[in-house]
Amino acid sequence: KNLDWSKVVWRNVILFVVLHSYTVYGLYLVFSGQTNWRTIPFSIFLYWLAGLGITMGAHRLWAHKSYKATFPIRFVLMLMQTLAFQNSIYEWSRDHRVHHKYTETDGDPHNAKRGFFFAHMGWLMYRKHPDVIKGGKALDFSDLMEDPIVRWQRKNYLWMVFLVCFVVPTLIPYYFWNESFVTALMVAGFMRYTLVLHFTWTVNSLAHYVGARPYDKTMYASENPLVAYLALGEGWHNFHHVFPYDYRAAEFGGVNTNNVTTGIIEFFNRLGQTYDLKAASNSLIERRIQRTGDQTMRRYYSKK
Repeated sequence: KNLDWSKVVWRNVILFVVLHSYTVYGLYLVFSGQTNWRTIPFSIFLYWLAGLGITMGAHRLWAHKSYKATFPIRFVLMLMQTLAFQNSIYEWSRDHRVHHKYTETDGDPHNAKRGFFFAHMGWLMYRKHPDVIKGGKALDFSDLMEDPIVRWQRKNYLWMVFLVCFVVPTLIPYYFWNESFVTALMVAGFMRYTLVLHFTWTVNSLAHYVGARPYDKTMYASENPLVAYLALGEGWHNFHHVFPYDYRAAEFGGVNTNNVTTGIIEFFNRLGQTYDLKAASNSLIERRIQRTGDQTMRRYYSKK
C-alpha cells in the first residue's frame, strides 16, 4: 500500500530476480531427471543444516538466549547459520530482537500490517522505516559481541558465506559423485538456498496471518502447523511471541508437533552440550491462556 518507488532497493530486487531464475532452473534440472540422485538427498541434508543454523542457532540461542551451549556446539551452529546466508548472527539477532520489541508497528522490520508480501520478503527490497533504525539504536546488543564466535563470524562473513553457502555445496557433488558443476551449483547451491529463505520467511508472513491464537488472541502471530513443519518447529508463533524466552518456541516439543529443533536441543542437553534451558511453567502458560487466549482453539494444543 502507498508504495514509494524511490525507497525500493533495486539492487536487492535484481538479486532476487536472478536468484529465483536460477532456482527455477534448478527445479527444472531436478524434475527433468538431469540431476544425479545423490544430489537431491544431499541438498535436503544441507537444507536441514541451514535451517537448524537459523532455528537452533541465530534464533533460540543468540537472539533470545533461551539456552546456553558449549563452544563446539556454538561453532558448528555458526557454520550452519552461515550456510543459511541470512546475514551474520549479529545482524540476524539484532533485527529479530527489534521485531519482537516493536511487533506490528513501524518499528518492526517486517511489519505484517504492511502486507503479506512485505512481511515475507518485501521488507528486504524496501528501505527501512526510520522507526526501525530508531528502535534498533535504542536496544542493547553488546551481549552478542561478547561471544567470540559471533565477533569472528561478523568480521569474516563475506568470504565465509561465499565458501560455505555456495562453493562447498557445489564442489562436494562435483568431486564425489561426478555431478555436473552447473547442476550442483543450481540445485545444491541456489535452489537449496532459496527454499531455505522462503521457509524461514513463512514465519514472518504466513505465521502472522493464518492460524489459531490460543495464547493471545490480540496478536497477529499465530499457531501454524505448516510453518512449523517447513521451519523445523518455528510455526507455533503465537506461543513464541507470548513467551519468547522459552527454548521450545512452543508449548510442546518433539517430532509429533513438528518441533524438531526442540528435540535436538534436548538431545544435546542430555549429552551436556546445551544447558540452562529456559521454559515457561505450565501454571504460567495456563494463566495466560485464561487471560488473553482464544479458548475455542485450545483443543488443538492439548497434550496427547
